[in-house]
Amino acid sequence: MFMNNIIAKSSSILLLCTFINVCAAQDRTSLKNKPNVVVLFVDDLGWADLNHKNPLFETPNIMKLGDDGMSFERAYVSSPACSPSRASLLTGKEPVRFQMVRHIKQEDKTGRNKNKFGLWKRDPAQMPSINWLPLEEVTYAERLRDFGYFNMFIGKWHLGHEEYHPINQGFHEQYGTGNHGHPDNYYPPYFEHGNPLKEVSKDQYLTETLTDKAVDFIKTYDKKEPFMLNLWYYNVHSPHIGRKDLVEKYKAKGMDGKYANYGAMVETIDESVGRVRAALMERGITDNTVILFTSDQGGFFTNFPLRGKKNGGYTLNEGGARVPFIVYYPGLTKAGTKCNTPIQTLDIYSTLVEIASGKDQLDKQVDGVSLMPLLKGNEIEKRDLFFFRSYEDQYAAIIDGDWKLIKYHSGVVQLYNVKQDKGEVSNLVFVNPRKTKELKEKLQAWENEAVPKH
Repeated sequence: MFMNNIIAKSSSILLLCTFINVCAAQDRTSLKNKPNVVVLFVDDLGWADLNHKNPLFETPNIMKLGDDGMSFERAYVSSPACSPSRASLLTGKEPVRFQMVRHIKQEDKTGRNKNKFGLWKRDPAQMPSINWLPLEEVTYAERLRDFGYFNMFIGKWHLGHEEYHPINQGFHEQYGTGNHGHPDNYYPPYFEHGNPLKEVSKDQYLTETLTDKAVDFIKTYDKKEPFMLNLWYYNVHSPHIGRKDLVEKYKAKGMDGKYANYGAMVETIDESVGRVRAALMERGITDNTVILFTSDQGGFFTNFPLRGKKNGGYTLNEGGARVPFIVYYPGLTKAGTKCNTPIQTLDIYSTLVEIASGKDQLDKQVDGVSLMPLLKGNEIEKRDLFFFRSYEDQYAAIIDGDWKLIKYHSGVVQLYNVKQDKGEVSNLVFVNPRKTKELKEKLQAWENEAVPKH
């Protein structure tokens, strides 16, 4: 009997070990089969700031990315303002829901904030805006971490000071991340206060410094789990200081002063994209790496033929809210395809979760949807897109297919068909009162539900 018990227990232990080894092997296999992810996020790159929209700019690497993947022609941010746009990208939520209605303005030279909320003097509504991304909000980095990803963050954050930095929001490592929303100079020392990049050559352009780190990460990554690399550029945000060797090229095109510098800044982003893709190819992981490329809001200069830009009272118009958006998913996206379905950058959260898990995203707090059906050449369910920011008179908008309605604090309402009228020239409020009424009611219902009372 004693020997029988020993044999039985030994058999049970052997079966358990076999089960554990099989599960571990399956888990390693599943991790190995999961694609790596690279998120390239540019600051203030306008929809029209690429070569195929504006031939003044030279962006062959970004164009090649679009030729290899899928370009979304009607991609929008949920809030055309730096910090809210970033927060919505990370959380999949409309940022007004956690009271981030404009960019974070630091209270002191270190970029720290003692007060949880701040006010903008010129805001007609005097709506408080939160000064950091709350730690209780779930980021896509936290979710991908659950699925076995190693998450690297490089570059601009602008979602709070040290306690709220990427390493406290789901990322394993961060590099070049400080408290400020933009550098003081694109040449060293970059930041006058709280410089996160001190050990660099005095002639090293900021975008190259960040790209060097991204390339090194790709080439030396030796962990078993798949990685998600986030390269969030400070370019092309002001101050408009282009790389010295490129500025003269853009002056020769007839671009003056800041605009010539801006052209040079755009080209350095393009070179960075090319370097990142070259590193993936050199490492032999191009076919197992998804790349997403987009921007946080419309461009600072012209976004012609779209109306509006980063600032100036028309930020919720197409030029302020529509951004470049490219997804390259080898083996899935059909090369050179263009998608005209309206989407928002907050859809990235659900898309990454589905990429990482292989399953539909079920987080109830998320407002976005997965773009995987579109990437596969199918459709997604029709929905309304909502926009909100609190800086100026113009503050809220809704997109319903080709229709767009914009509201102002002063009571002005505008209705456009953005397919027929890309420049939003003809206000159709009185031409189509029925559609105006429908969208006003939809937008008001959303405001009542989503916008916190203050």
